[in-house]
Amino acid sequence: MTSILGELEIIEKDFAGRLSGAASSDQLQQVKVAFLGKKGSLTSFLKKLGSLPTEERPAAGEAINSLRDAMEQRLASKKTQIEEAESAEEERKNRLDVTLPPRSRMWGGIHPVAQLTQDVVEILAGLGFSVALGPEIEDDFHNFEALNIPASHPARDMQDTFYFPDGKLLRTHTSPVQVRSMLRFGAPIRIVCPGKVYRRDSDPTHSPMFHQLEGLLVEKDISVADMKGCLEALMEALFGRSLKARYRASYFPFTEPSLELDIECVECSGKNPSCRICKGTGWLEVAGLGMVHPTVLRYGGIDPQVYNGFAWGVGLDRLAMLKYKLTDLRVLFEGNVPYLLSGRAL
Repeated sequence: MTSILGELEIIEKDFAGRLSGAASSDQLQQVKVAFLGKKGSLTSFLKKLGSLPTEERPAAGEAINSLRDAMEQRLASKKTQIEEAESAEEERKNRLDVTLPPRSRMWGGIHPVAQLTQDVVEILAGLGFSVALGPEIEDDFHNFEALNIPASHPARDMQDTFYFPDGKLLRTHTSPVQVRSMLRFGAPIRIVCPGKVYRRDSDPTHSPMFHQLEGLLVEKDISVADMKGCLEALMEALFGRSLKARYRASYFPFTEPSLELDIECVECSGKNPSCRICKGTGWLEVAGLGMVHPTVLRYGGIDPQVYNGFAWGVGLDRLAMLKYKLTDLRVLFEGNVPYLLSGRAL
């Protein structure tokens, strides 16, 4: 019996040493398995009871059970200590210091076309223009007939316009908004009409859906000089500097006379023969414009003997490409955020 108690004392000392060195739940579990597991020291010792003399078994069993109970109590106590320590450490790591500055986050940016539209509208608002909007699904009258576009005009062709089975169509320009505004408000009138337009076209410089902004001014005694001054003021304010301008004769069914506006290259000012923006010409086509055709005024319910005016149209996507130095029109609609933000101040 003395030898049994001696062996149990050795096991207890070994247990006490291992227990005091356990600093985590995993280490504590290892101690428990080492002594109380199926192959643990005390469990293996318990299996030796059968080899003891009959008279020694009760005392030996009582000593073993007493030691096992003591081990389990000490393990439970140690487990509570470790769990409290681990919980405190976890709380310390995750503690929120409300005095710290907030974590920074990535901010998005306004889409180049949306930003440019805002800029143009603000500039023209300073010249007395108001924004007018209209439906994107139009009828033949507002999109073509009222704008003096004859039935034989290529724009009416199925290859250039998106038609619906009922004869309605996706507007090919924002000019229908001008007609609707003249019919509603009459003259005098100063409006800008931004919005999406649709044509059957798609390549690096064209898209089947693009953004256009048209302007209309109808008052008494308006001249071509007024028209030029308005457009040149817009371009200079938009690009932030004075730009040379030139006008070329053109043809649009809804204006007479009709012109096209070119401005000096915003990249090289005509000084770089290999410029990727102007292709070495030194000029950039930015707008179509002209004096409103008398027929269009009549369709809008305005007497061309009393009033006259001018209208113009610009491609907002193209202007965005020029201002922000983008190279491919199609990326404006592909959601490539890093590309869209390249070269722009957030």
